[in-house]
Amino acid sequence: MLRWTVGGLTVDLATPTDAPVTVRSLRPARGTTPHPPLGVAGPGAGPTTPPLVEVQVLGHGRFPGSHRYTATAVGARLRYAGHEVVGGTLRLHQRDEVTDLRVTSVLEPSDGAVRSWTALRAGSQEVTVQAVTSLVLGTFVTDSGAGVDDLDVLWADNDWVAESRWHRAPLRHVGLPRMDPEIHHHLNRARMAVTTRSSWSTGERLPTGVIARRDGGYGLAFQVEHDGAWHWEVGEDRDGASLALLGPTDAEHQWTVRLHPGEEFVSVPVAVTVSEEGPDPVSGALAALTRHRRALVAATGTARHDRPLPIVFNDYMNTLMGDPTTAKVLPLVDAAARAGADGYCIDAGWYDDGAGGWWDAVGEWLPSRTRFPGGLEEVLDHIRALGMFPGIWLEPEVVGVRSPVADLLPDDAFFQRYGRRVVEHGRFHLDLRHPAARDHLDAVVDRLVGMGVGFFKLDYNIMPGPGTDAGGLSPGAGMLEHNRAYLSWLDGVLTRHPDLLVENCASGGMRADYAVLARAHLQSTSDQQDPLLYPRIAAATPASVLPEQAGHWGYAQPEMSAETSAFTLVAGITARLYLSGHLATMDDEQLRLVGDAVTAHRELLPFVAAALPAWPLGLEHDGPWQAFALSTPDATVVTAWRLPGAPAELELPLPALRGHRLGCAQLFPAPGTPGVGDWSATWRADDGVLHLAAGAPAPTARVFRLS
Repeated sequence: MLRWTVGGLTVDLATPTDAPVTVRSLRPARGTTPHPPLGVAGPGAGPTTPPLVEVQVLGHGRFPGSHRYTATAVGARLRYAGHEVVGGTLRLHQRDEVTDLRVTSVLEPSDGAVRSWTALRAGSQEVTVQAVTSLVLGTFVTDSGAGVDDLDVLWADNDWVAESRWHRAPLRHVGLPRMDPEIHHHLNRARMAVTTRSSWSTGERLPTGVIARRDGGYGLAFQVEHDGAWHWEVGEDRDGASLALLGPTDAEHQWTVRLHPGEEFVSVPVAVTVSEEGPDPVSGALAALTRHRRALVAATGTARHDRPLPIVFNDYMNTLMGDPTTAKVLPLVDAAARAGADGYCIDAGWYDDGAGGWWDAVGEWLPSRTRFPGGLEEVLDHIRALGMFPGIWLEPEVVGVRSPVADLLPDDAFFQRYGRRVVEHGRFHLDLRHPAARDHLDAVVDRLVGMGVGFFKLDYNIMPGPGTDAGGLSPGAGMLEHNRAYLSWLDGVLTRHPDLLVENCASGGMRADYAVLARAHLQSTSDQQDPLLYPRIAAATPASVLPEQAGHWGYAQPEMSAETSAFTLVAGITARLYLSGHLATMDDEQLRLVGDAVTAHRELLPFVAAALPAWPLGLEHDGPWQAFALSTPDATVVTAWRLPGAPAELELPLPALRGHRLGCAQLFPAPGTPGVGDWSATWRADDGVLHLAAGAPAPTARVFRLS
């Protein structure tokens, strides 16, 4: 047994001589008693938990045959070959005698989490790899006696304008039927599988999940940290549930890689964490994952995160909608400055001269002369003159089929299949492995930065299918190499321009992963234009995105009542307030309310950047009341939305605060704001419940602080 305690966690790994290495226990390091080894088998029975690493190799397959990735023949043959710890990182080596494949598991400590990935190196034989896990946990229940029957799994669907739709279900209800292994003599072949395909890493599902005891106790949270295709699954073995975390695979993503002797492949990184025991293991596990995300952002190094978090006005959402001109932008710039914004971002359309539509003609990224008769510089100078930094929208990875750039760059600079360029939605997709593609984008970014642009909204609105087979790779392998080349390109941009701020966007939140977010400063959370549909997105987002990176639209409008305007602004108060709306035609009182939101948000930003999230109604809650909480040791801030059809009163359980005598203050909108109704908030220390009574008709929302 190898015990590794680091980063607030203790990992026990079994390292037998006649079986592969397995994870036997993963638990918080503080205040726990050692967990007994699980799944002890009789002589010759072999392991009863899946190996730490599973590798599906062509010609070797799985046993028994199934779709699961925790039953590979190579994984079962791996044997411990040594380990070392360097700088706190554990590198554990194994070898398969049949294929001579060398496997190294890298376990890297983080704040309350473990990051893991797998390095493969072909020995004396060529191997074709069809899947490799970044981590397999054979068990993750750290207290006594819990089995599959006691566990729930949480996962999230993610789609355009319908992001962060979390679900919770018993494992028995979502893919792991009860079976009798003594009768069937095999592992359970069933699985609960979650997959996202192509280049929108969050275009179908979120790469984050939770497994927790139903009756409280410990919870495990995990994420795949990759900006492309990935897969995770939960299965059942003799010891209980098992979790496998992977990047792209052959079956799901058309990914294979051929390794000649001496060649290497490294899988995508993943992270896992386990909560302390408590009444809400889901919030506890996701709070630990939040700490890890902050540590990851701080450690990545290419983007500066040591500055005050700015408030940006963007002229797209429910405002100019991709139709900027000098005449339309300048009044909005003036109003955004009066409201207190730190930056102004000109969104899509700034390059459009109106010759037949711009969607399939983009790629040069030259400012339009018809939209900006005095030049785009005139607008950028005006933004700076008012003390704000200028920002601009850019979709770097696409080139329209009518763009001059499509003929200037070689075919090899674009995604291809069978020798032909991939076309999706009227656009070609740049392959950032190619130097011509990177040189083109570097020239665009450097030129715009030279014009004074200090903020980029980097969008990404197409999915090019499984990938590119240029260079003789499988499409999924070409995609993976491009994904990594995109991160390398972004690192290069931020290294050359260290003061640059970057927003990550992909049709809203379609590429919101922590490969990109370790580098970006801001994440677009949605393109949702209906303010009544935003609260559930906003409430659930902190499960997958740091609150201080989550850019929620606040698009108050002149025709809205004060109550409705406050409702649209509330989401950003405890995240990143991403302003939009026709501020230039508001009267003084309406603009003052927007300014009040900016002031309240700015005062809360240091708190938001240190707080941990919790969901008093449940992360999966889908009802006419929505709420979530952010807490530090000194305070808890609660955001609550009352939607049409909700009763006027709500009781929010906050069990972590039970017994504490707390004061409660309404932060936004401030009490007495003209046109806004009165709410009441009463804290009951004895049972740890915040009682809310909305004195305004729905839709209405408020932010409260308990301290």
